[in-house]
Amino acid sequence: MRAWVLRDTRGPASYALERVEDPEPGPGEVRVRLRASALNHLDLWVAHGLPRPPCLPHVSGADGAGVVELVGEEVLTPRPGDEVVIDPATSCGACAACANGAVPFCGEFRIVGEHRWGTHAEAVVVPATNAVAKPPTLGWEEAAAFGLVVSSAVRMARRARIGAGDRVLVVGVGGGSATAAFLVARALGAEVLATSTRPQARAWASAHGAAATFDSAGPFDEEVRAATDGRGVDVVVDNVGTATFERSLRALARGGRLVTNGSTSGRTAELHLPTLFWRQLEVIGATMNDHEEFREGVRLVEAGDVRIPVERTVPFEELPRAIELLEAGGQIGKLVLAR
Repeated sequence: MRAWVLRDTRGPASYALERVEDPEPGPGEVRVRLRASALNHLDLWVAHGLPRPPCLPHVSGADGAGVVELVGEEVLTPRPGDEVVIDPATSCGACAACANGAVPFCGEFRIVGEHRWGTHAEAVVVPATNAVAKPPTLGWEEAAAFGLVVSSAVRMARRARIGAGDRVLVVGVGGGSATAAFLVARALGAEVLATSTRPQARAWASAHGAAATFDSAGPFDEEVRAATDGRGVDVVVDNVGTATFERSLRALARGGRLVTNGSTSGRTAELHLPTLFWRQLEVIGATMNDHEEFREGVRLVEAGDVRIPVERTVPFEELPRAIELLEAGGQIGKLVLAR
């Protein structure tokens, strides 16, 4: 098969289109012939060795959709010919954490495209439980685009206890993760506010139901409090990190929750402890998803409550161009490689 292979981690230029052997499914695994895969910032980070893949050569790509073509021993479902989307969160399936559904706490937790070969290839092998039935109403590109970001957003929403009537501020709408968090919070009945440095992203949020939008580079904490009669919001979703973290905390109401699963602007932030304990705030981390959260994401997409925009579809052979677009930023939604 053809695959975009990393043999070193000197940046996106390290990707090379090569012919490699088709991967063979082991017991409990399936091989999926991919029809589309989507890019995430993970594809950039892995190319830079942040984190470095466990071994080289490596194939990145966490999102994909395709047709099951071969199953390993002990697999009852799915069957060859089934159309599926890839759940990128894998685990041992046998430990106490897995038995309780807490996949990200498994000692063998792995992410497709980061710790094991991923979807920027013509085929991928994953555990059978990670090949989930594709909603028949979705085209291949749309099916490939939502998996990682929507399931991660569902996990953040659950950990932050977002519910109907909550006021939620999503920082950095326009990127895939924040856009998914915005849409999931809306689907759960929250009143959603949004920030972005880009006017077009703020316009997108307004068109999709934002109660108010703000410039991430400005004093959005003060503006959020003014827009909420001085109270602030119940929840902030902030994957930007260093550049916005302090203002995000100040945008919270007393007893509010900040949830994050990323740090695109930097990995460190100062925390004023009296602000935390006097206002009784919570800072909550989230990573990836468990299998039920992935299936909940599929249900939201299938019902039409969440639809991740596909900014552009490019041919599989043009991954370097897609990587350039991703690195430049400016898109709203996802970049997809079509087979």
